[in-house]
Amino acid sequence: MISFNRLRQTNAPASILLIRLMVGLVFLSEGIQKFLYPDVRGVGRFLKIGIPEPEFTANFVACCEIACGLLIVIGLLTRFAVVPTITIMLVAIATTKLPMLGEEGFWEMAHAARTDFSMLLGSLYLLIHGAGPISIDVLRTRPDSAERDA
Repeated sequence: MISFNRLRQTNAPASILLIRLMVGLVFLSEGIQKFLYPDVRGVGRFLKIGIPEPEFTANFVACCEIACGLLIVIGLLTRFAVVPTITIMLVAIATTKLPMLGEEGFWEMAHAARTDFSMLLGSLYLLIHGAGPISIDVLRTRPDSAERDA
């Protein structure tokens, strides 16, 4: 069985911080915008695309995006935080981009999906490689932090 500390370990280069910032800040921003502009980005959007229980679902997704975005930015529980972001992106692609493929063609869909695919692939990369050395995950797995916590 994989230990909790093992899931937080990483041997990714420090430059993975750039991917964490890209993914985390986009999700943080999108989550906040669902509350700031509910008719366009939140409940109204979810209602328009036929998501069940749009009021609950939009607010739940917004909270997940904000919380997970923050966790990804600071590098805390990164592998756990990207599981919801991967799910969110798969649902977004399935409900908004795949219908575009049949209606407007590949290139329109590819243009509209560029951020979705980037966030999906960035989240998958973080799931595989972890947060990198500039992260709270790594600070919490160091032997001296384990002694302090004991």
